[in-house]
Amino acid sequence: MAAGKLLLYAGLSLSLCALGMLAVAMCSDHWYETDARRYRERCRSFSSRRKDPGFIYIPNNSLPLRASRSSVSRWQEKLLLARNRRQLFAMSAADECSRQYNSTNMGLWRKCHRLAFDHEIEESIRKGSIARCSYIKYHYSSATIPKNLSYNITKTIRQDEWHALHLRRMTAGFMGMAVAIILFGWIIGLLGCCWDRGLMQYVAGLLFLMGGTFCIISLCTCVAGINFELSRYPRYLYSLPDDIGHGYGWSMFCAWGGLGLTLISGFFCTLAPSVQPIPRSTCPKSRQENGTVC
Repeated sequence: MAAGKLLLYAGLSLSLCALGMLAVAMCSDHWYETDARRYRERCRSFSSRRKDPGFIYIPNNSLPLRASRSSVSRWQEKLLLARNRRQLFAMSAADECSRQYNSTNMGLWRKCHRLAFDHEIEESIRKGSIARCSYIKYHYSSATIPKNLSYNITKTIRQDEWHALHLRRMTAGFMGMAVAIILFGWIIGLLGCCWDRGLMQYVAGLLFLMGGTFCIISLCTCVAGINFELSRYPRYLYSLPDDIGHGYGWSMFCAWGGLGLTLISGFFCTLAPSVQPIPRSTCPKSRQENGTVC
């Protein structure tokens, strides 16, 4: 009896913690983060080069003595890969720097400029020229597409916009359903604990497992959506330069932690009724004697 109660109380406590972690993850804006400081420094150094007639700029990596070395450092290998990629897509360093990349953090509902990562952006936000956060659209709106692209590329971009929109909707929808199911399961489990009903406790555990399943689908869809955004065609318009750092923020790890606690609480709550002993009735079992039931 004590083991079953302990499992039930532990399951309800863990599910409440999981519910709080998922709620924090949904309301925060740190699911995915980018760091464009190195990119902006490179573009500033590129724009500050000498442009007077007769001056030819030769990067250090193009010098014969450095190119002929057998052991090339890891950083130089990255620079060579970036240069080869720009040549593959017919992009120069000036073309890359013509695009505006900022350090941002993104959640389910908003995309914000990261605090104290760029002094120019901070000054514009302080003046009110731009807003720190912009809301993510969950309805289709025609994207701004360059007019010099062919019809096939334009059609592909519009189809990719639809796919990215559906992935965002699935991420938000499944996460909302997961939170609602876990909350409902916690209420059922609490009532089953108060009334000492093993069936209600078992149903609460199943609801926790169901909510964990929806949470897994939401997180996997979020990861798939981010990878889809980074691999959209044409690559030179949507992929990130090599010197922009990007990765998942603490909100994503908070959501994965809430998922783990939800699955553990579901296991505890479904196991609790089977650990509890079956209550024995004090009334004697009825038997038939001489055709009558006593």
